[in-house]
Amino acid sequence: MINRVVLVGRLTKDPELRYTPNGVASCRFTVAVNRTFRGQNGEPEADFISCVAWRKQAGNLANFMKKGNLIGLEGRIQTGSYEGQDGKRVYTTDAVADSIQFLEPRNSTGGSQGTSNYESSTNTGGTNQGGSQGNYGGNNNQPSYMRGNEDPFANSKGSIGVNSDDLPF
Repeated sequence: MINRVVLVGRLTKDPELRYTPNGVASCRFTVAVNRTFRGQNGEPEADFISCVAWRKQAGNLANFMKKGNLIGLEGRIQTGSYEGQDGKRVYTTDAVADSIQFLEPRNSTGGSQGTSNYESSTNTGGTNQGGSQGNYGGNNNQPSYMRGNEDPFANSKGSIGVNSDDLPF
């Protein structure tokens, strides 16, 4: 079974960093994603997709992005439910971000089409609706904020050993 989602869109408001009772950083945000077609009146239409990021990725999003910034997100869909104040069951659907790429420079305005390629670290888990810890995979050894054009091997000395079993071909 496959549960993957890839989104490119703009933040609808400034991300707010919050913490669980256990001190885990989280950030709920909404991404506006343009549809590929126009509505009956000829105006472009968009979907507003609820998303959540955890840990370092949540901190990076809240610290470096703001309303209108263009981001790329890869993750999975998670559904849940809770009992509302009126006693009725409320159902939720969120895109849980495994990785987020910042597609505009920090000082850019929301309308620019810049494509600087900043990337936030991969999630290593979070708290689901029931409060239990979940492991969403990923690699916590990645840099948390790195320009796409920086060479991570620039300061390495000597050759880098690669086992042929690690190659995909």
